[in-house]
Amino acid sequence: MKELPSRKPNRLKGYDYSQRGCYFITICIKDGHELLWDQLTVGARIARPLLSDVGIIVEKTIENISYIYEWVLVDKYVIMPNHVHLIIIIGDGGGRAMRAPTISTIINQMKGYVSKQIGYSIWQKLFHDHIIRSETDYERIWKYIDENAENWQQDCFYQK
Repeated sequence: MKELPSRKPNRLKGYDYSQRGCYFITICIKDGHELLWDQLTVGARIARPLLSDVGIIVEKTIENISYIYEWVLVDKYVIMPNHVHLIIIIGDGGGRAMRAPTISTIINQMKGYVSKQIGYSIWQKLFHDHIIRSETDYERIWKYIDENAENWQQDCFYQK
């Protein structure tokens, strides 16, 4: 019987993704479809794109994360035509007995909520994460997110 290729683990082995820290997250649209910007915006060189109806739902969902999870802050985000970048900070919970949600829980519930609102899933199965471990790393990622819309045509997810 032919062995199936093993999937590369996409999470840091042994790391507790509910612990206090900063995380850089990228969530992609299935098959790279450009669903999140108004079509007039795609290809234009502007700092603040016009979001599509789906993009508006994604934005409202992102903005609600900090209300749903008391010790979680979405510190920075950008919605691109076919993906989303976020910096998520999980706080220490103020000494509470319950654990904070994991990054996977937060992202999966966000994706599920958006899918329910529009009636179908637009998301690629998994997501990319990077644990931000230094101020320099944080500043580099913040700048990348801040300039991402302006630099769309040089983005690795750009498909034209």
